[in-house]
Amino acid sequence: MNVKFLRRIKAVDQPAYSYFETKNYSQVLPGGKTWRFHFLMEVKSFITSPSLGHSLKEPGFYTISGVAYSGAGRIAKVMVSADGGKSWGEAALQGAVHDKAFTRFVMPWRWDGQPAVLQSRAWDEAGNVQPLRAEFVAARGETKAPVATPLAFPNQHYNSITSWGIDSKGEVKHVYA
Repeated sequence: MNVKFLRRIKAVDQPAYSYFETKNYSQVLPGGKTWRFHFLMEVKSFITSPSLGHSLKEPGFYTISGVAYSGAGRIAKVMVSADGGKSWGEAALQGAVHDKAFTRFVMPWRWDGQPAVLQSRAWDEAGNVQPLRAEFVAARGETKAPVATPLAFPNQHYNSITSWGIDSKGEVKHVYA
């Protein structure tokens, strides 16, 4: 599971139950069941600009941009919301859209200086959709304590929507929406 520790390769016909397979690639689901050896990267998108650490200088026109991917095929569409998911608009996909590869998306946006919550949600060609946070938590549970940073998610392969809150000063922070 980690090439820096690779010393030899041994082919086996069943799961090895190694440290990394059982710790990093097994998810404990609600009710105590375990989803083992989950390697598929599910459909996911995230906004890279504006995002955590960015700030908007003043009201005006900005470009919302990000990345989407799916381990099950090509990205079919990405929707973007600037009001926490109350309304959505379709973003433009940039460049060639390849199978199981990162796909860039962009959308123009006019910030009026008021607080906003930016989100993106992707679909792939197989009909898989990125889950809302509530859908993800219902299916896979969540940690008892909130996660302190958006870079450390409570579950491996966290593919739910990531929300960026913009306050009236233009500061961008992670929010749970």
